[in-house]
Amino acid sequence: MSSSADDRQVVITGAGAVSALGFGADVLWDAMKAGRVGIAPLVHPRAESLRVRVAAQVPAFDPSTLFDERTLPLLDRVSQFGLLAANEAMAQSGLHFDEASGTRAAVIVGTGVGGETTQDAASEKLYGENSQRLHPLTIVRIMANAVSSHICVRHGITGPSFAVSSACASANHAIAQAVLAIRSGLVDVAITGGTEACLSYGVFRAWEAMRVLSDDTCRPFCRQRHGLVLGEGAGMFVIESLAHARARGAKVLAHIAGVGMSADAGDIVAPSDAGAARAMRAALADARMDPADVDYINAHGTGTLANDVTETRAIHMALGSHAMHPAVSSTKSMHGHALGASGALELIAVMGALTEGVIPPTMNALEPDPACNLDIVFHAARQTPVRAALSNSFAFGGLNAVLALRA
Repeated sequence: MSSSADDRQVVITGAGAVSALGFGADVLWDAMKAGRVGIAPLVHPRAESLRVRVAAQVPAFDPSTLFDERTLPLLDRVSQFGLLAANEAMAQSGLHFDEASGTRAAVIVGTGVGGETTQDAASEKLYGENSQRLHPLTIVRIMANAVSSHICVRHGITGPSFAVSSACASANHAIAQAVLAIRSGLVDVAITGGTEACLSYGVFRAWEAMRVLSDDTCRPFCRQRHGLVLGEGAGMFVIESLAHARARGAKVLAHIAGVGMSADAGDIVAPSDAGAARAMRAALADARMDPADVDYINAHGTGTLANDVTETRAIHMALGSHAMHPAVSSTKSMHGHALGASGALELIAVMGALTEGVIPPTMNALEPDPACNLDIVFHAARQTPVRAALSNSFAFGGLNAVLALRA
């Protein structure tokens, strides 16, 4: 294979995660394989005043034990999660940047909401307590690009760095941009993924008003499903050109073979099967894959009435006669819907499926919905070879991002 071909191939060499299922990418994967559900009663000072009181929260999280007293005041919870996951990914990759190599690296992070816990606290102080003063670090904690900047500072990265925000597709869009930056030759390496810490009182009230939250658990592709469950966390990855990885003897965890993106240009909330199918077909085309190559699809699978049937139609549109071949699951049934971080948490599941030949299950189902006519893996993991996979993320606003991966 020519070096130019190696330069265009993008591989994952490090992964990190923080989720409702625990700390670490391996911890998340082991929990998903086992079908462990991280959805539990919401722990929040104002939980009793909410109609919906369940969430997928990061457990036993004390940032004061994880960050020094100089850094911690600068970090909203969203940055804390993202930085921890990035540090884990960097440690696994074995990369270290000096003055020269730091210019050839990028940090591109997706977040749908940004520094929401700081925003919520500031609003309560300003309007609820009628305070005339806010914390002087409020802006630098709220800004959506904060986590990208902190990762740059921590790891000495001086190449392109920015945030991507496209609601629930933010992580996949960020990863896609990082892939394209490496393919173009702009950089050799990127830290990319998604992070979200959105479990504030204001966010819960806003989602309650939309009437799409479940009050018990998340049941994707189930006849009795009635909504999503909000979650939080982060998934971060070190990706690099295959040539760069080979030159330094790095272990390759998976290949990001293709990316596909589309806009519905329709309803701002209601999903479009045609738009989702366009993104899936684009990812397959970019990866030079045939529909028959796909053995697993990690579905967007929110558990809402509209999404699951629409996504089913989209998979049939994109894969045609091969739509019943791939195993399909929604891991949101375990780690919740972490909005802008969801695609990153789900990429951990896809990597595990490719590496170990294990399809993580869709949990909590009572009865399969016949309208979701796919090979959905319910209740327990399935052992089967996985050569290639798709990871779907579809967002409010009609923004879609799909990743195609090979083992």
